[in-house]
Amino acid sequence: MADEAALAETFTVRAEAVAAGERLDRLLAASIARVSRSRLKELIVAGAVTSGPRTIRDPAYRVNAGEAFTVTVPPPEPALPSAERIALAVVHEDAAVIVIDKPAGLVVHPAAGNWTGTLVNALIAHCGASLSGIGGVRRPGIVHRLDKDTSGLMVVAKTDAAHRALARQFADHGRTGALKRGYLAFAWGVPDRPKGTIDAPIGRHPRARDRQAVRAGGRAAVTHWEVAERYRGADGKPVASLLACRLGTGRTHQIRVHLAHAGHPLLGDGVYGPGFKTKAALLPAAARQALEALGRQALHAYMLGFEHPTTGQYVEFRSELPVDLARLRDSLAGAAS
Repeated sequence: MADEAALAETFTVRAEAVAAGERLDRLLAASIARVSRSRLKELIVAGAVTSGPRTIRDPAYRVNAGEAFTVTVPPPEPALPSAERIALAVVHEDAAVIVIDKPAGLVVHPAAGNWTGTLVNALIAHCGASLSGIGGVRRPGIVHRLDKDTSGLMVVAKTDAAHRALARQFADHGRTGALKRGYLAFAWGVPDRPKGTIDAPIGRHPRARDRQAVRAGGRAAVTHWEVAERYRGADGKPVASLLACRLGTGRTHQIRVHLAHAGHPLLGDGVYGPGFKTKAALLPAAARQALEALGRQALHAYMLGFEHPTTGQYVEFRSELPVDLARLRDSLAGAAS
């Protein structure tokens, strides 16, 4: 089988004479006619454009005269996801829905950089042609998502009618309907109250396009939290806590962004809590080792409840902490307060 990397195309574009404030995506679109501007934007954000030793990830980057850029265009990917025999932890399945317990590390649907090995590939193999087609060919049956490194419960629609019914519930976020989504989050520090609500709009980060941030003009976002456990560090002082979170909205990275905004980022979150890495030294030795072995944000979707799209009855499912988070909890529990 041919090496896919060998099939990639490389273009070099030099900005000889550019107008003041010329955007990078516009320069590349004018120079590489066979690649659309929208596709070039995706490539820039994905890190496929370099200038010397630098990787330029901002499509709006202002070009200077004389700068040279190298663009690597990967080979075409398969248009449709294929069935792959990937083991699934099925919690419930009937003719309308399937509820699975997603492991950390499993991407939900195919996208740039992850065209195979996703939950969708596994579902196609498991369910065959019965998945709802409303989500599109790359997202059949998908009505909500979990981050790649977040574990826990997801529901997938197997019929178009189920997809429409579930989509309405997720769009309502449980404000007037039956939908409930609960998460267990291991966070740095201990909040000064037993419970609370974070109501802060979330939008794309102004500089890091692959991140979200609390910012004015963002989309409304509400997270309810309650302290379930408190943990002390090696010095006997409070160092971390287990928070039970419930979503009032469903924004990308919502819990991670909100808790970081509140000063309590998730343990293991290298995107929204890198400044807290040094706090690992305050943990008891066993907890420090468990955190080092975790390799992901400490977040688990432990509860999912919704109105069944066929019967109209409320159904609720729960998931125990996976092995890696259970080990972290046990190691922290020795210092619980």
